[in-house]
Amino acid sequence: MKRWMYATIATTCILSGCGASFSASPEEQRVQQQVSEADLLMMQQAVEAFQQQTGVLPIKTKAHDTPLYIKYPIDFQQLVPTYMAKIPANAYEQGGIYQYVLYDVEQHPTVKLVDLHAAERIRDINLRVFVQQYPAFKQQLAPFVYSLDYDKMRLDELTVKSPYSTTHLPIVVTTQGEPIVDYRIDLQRFIDEGVITATPGDDLLALVADQFDVLPAYSVPYTVDDNERVIFMYDGS
Repeated sequence: MKRWMYATIATTCILSGCGASFSASPEEQRVQQQVSEADLLMMQQAVEAFQQQTGVLPIKTKAHDTPLYIKYPIDFQQLVPTYMAKIPANAYEQGGIYQYVLYDVEQHPTVKLVDLHAAERIRDINLRVFVQQYPAFKQQLAPFVYSLDYDKMRLDELTVKSPYSTTHLPIVVTTQGEPIVDYRIDLQRFIDEGVITATPGDDLLALVADQFDVLPAYSVPYTVDDNERVIFMYDGS
């Protein structure tokens, strides 16, 4: 129960208390949803200039156990206006759908994006489960991972648009009571098309994170089996 409450509070903060809003005109939504290479370059230069001058990174403090891909959100208050003129239009601080974060902070701090549509869907599920006390499992997909029984939860099935394609990805749940995005459809396509190459035991999300501007957040590890089929690599912890 506590895990569900924590997740609800966290996603609510991201989507509302921290200034995000998904209410916008069609043109505003188009701008807010674009991944801009120019914005990413501007952000990267601002972060590097800040670090060079101060010796630290312009990030907000998060709990030690915060998942890696959302652990280091960029603090725009430390960058604007000294290191950059304004916050990018697609940032959630401006009503956009992306959270700007840093990835690989120990070796090569790199500006990346997190698509907050997933956080919004997980919040919806958390709010419903908060009322019902616990999620309704449907089918075991892997050790420690289940699909949700939306009928029992009296909830329309929720999916999230992939940040990498037009596919809508399922929301599933771990036995720890944590809703996650099931990226297997995208990951299998990346394997089949040679976008990423992996052997059993490789962390597929890390391979995707290295190649794409948008991070595969709100999920658990995956790998491939001996036939290059994508499988969960999650131990339940």
